[in-house]
Amino acid sequence: MISVAILVSDNMLPDAEGARLDRFELDEQMGKLVPAFAAQGMELSLVRWRDAAKEAENYAAMLPLFVWDYFEGNEAQFLSEMAKVDAKTKLFNSYKILKWNAVKDYLEGLERLGAPVIRTLTVERVTERNVAAAFETLNTQTLVIKPQVGGGAWRQVLYNKGEPFPSKDTLPPEAALIQAFLPSVQTEGEYSFLYFGGQFSHAVNKTPKKGDYRIQSLYGGSEAPYEPTAQERETARRVLDSLDFNPLYARVDLLRGDDGQLKLIELEMLEPYLYLTFANGEGGENEGAKKLASAVKKRLG
Repeated sequence: MISVAILVSDNMLPDAEGARLDRFELDEQMGKLVPAFAAQGMELSLVRWRDAAKEAENYAAMLPLFVWDYFEGNEAQFLSEMAKVDAKTKLFNSYKILKWNAVKDYLEGLERLGAPVIRTLTVERVTERNVAAAFETLNTQTLVIKPQVGGGAWRQVLYNKGEPFPSKDTLPPEAALIQAFLPSVQTEGEYSFLYFGGQFSHAVNKTPKKGDYRIQSLYGGSEAPYEPTAQERETARRVLDSLDFNPLYARVDLLRGDDGQLKLIELEMLEPYLYLTFANGEGGENEGAKKLASAVKKRLG
């Protein structure tokens, strides 16, 4: 059997102090990945990302799918560890891709390349002055302010014009993205399109609980399988086609813009939750898990 590691953060370990409340998602996904990879002659193991470099030579490949703390002040350490891994074994996605994807100012670059991206302003630090300017530039009454290095709505703020300015400990601690709030997230939800080896796998529709806008399960959000139209598939494909590389796995997150068209809000190629529950098939017969396993096996030759 070929040994492959799934890298995890400490807060995803079963006996971790302060374990994430959504840790069950790791068990849920592994229940499909382990048998699907075994059918392709690969044995999966969980490895702390902090131990990845010293363990790298024991594995044919490492996938950092559950490193759900890299953005909590750990970005530099995480990327340093991944660079060491990349020098010793196959890292999927590669260090170069992970480094590019870790900082979400890539949205500006994708927009310049013609990808359908929600208009995004980048700032080195959030201030009352640049937020006031963002209201005018984006022609909106409500802004979403989020860290350039972040995930899971961590240190993310929804801010209405005229309200008291958010406290420093709720705002992004460093560089940030500022976007106009799109009401469609509350009425229609967010869409995620999953791709493995460059091929479409499955899609989900994620909706927030009533009165919220955050779609993550941690905040009461819910998901459902979604069958995208040909036009919606084409929109997501345009995002991937704008890249000059082919990631092993990618999740294209989209919201409906005021013009009725889907817009990219995030292209996740670092540690995306794969929503395998919403791909067809149970256990090792899960179509999403099988497609990912096949893509890994192909890359390993």
